[in-house]
Amino acid sequence: MTQTGRDGAPDERLLDRALIEEAAKKSGLLWVRGTEGPVALWHLWHDGAVCLVGGGPGEQPLPGLVDGGTATVTVRSKDKGGRLVAFEARVSELTPHSQAWESAVEELKGKRLNAPDADTMAERWARECRVLRLEPHGSATERPGAMPDDSGAAAPVPSPATTRRPIPAALPRLLVGRRGAKRVRNR
Repeated sequence: MTQTGRDGAPDERLLDRALIEEAAKKSGLLWVRGTEGPVALWHLWHDGAVCLVGGGPGEQPLPGLVDGGTATVTVRSKDKGGRLVAFEARVSELTPHSQAWESAVEELKGKRLNAPDADTMAERWARECRVLRLEPHGSATERPGAMPDDSGAAAPVPSPATTRRPIPAALPRLLVGRRGAKRVRNR
């Protein structure tokens, strides 16, 4: 049964929370913006929050994510890959070998692909990396039916490199010539 507010309408916060949890469980990649620009990170939904590991050699970077800070998390749709929901989260760094850290690391180990040291990975993470927990707070800032008009894409960095040039004048004749030759051979 869905909980309702005073006016009898479904409680938006509960619906947002359900959307956030389901999207984060299904998507293997999300975008996180801390005090620096957004970065794509692999993650795991565990115990009501997004859990991440990184910041050490051979692991994903965690720029701008500080213990006690906040971050904006954007989760993509698993089937289409587009932005599905965005929310604000409280960042907390788990203390190595604490009960919460052990629980999160046990789950994260199963999601870490291509680890060079699968047997000793947890010890390396305790020594060299950070395990973070991003717990949602408040309502979703973006969700289906409440998305911004802009794409959210960053403008390309100016560069002299380019891939847009006029096609060579002979290219259409070469392409048609090849197709025509194939038709003749196939007859």
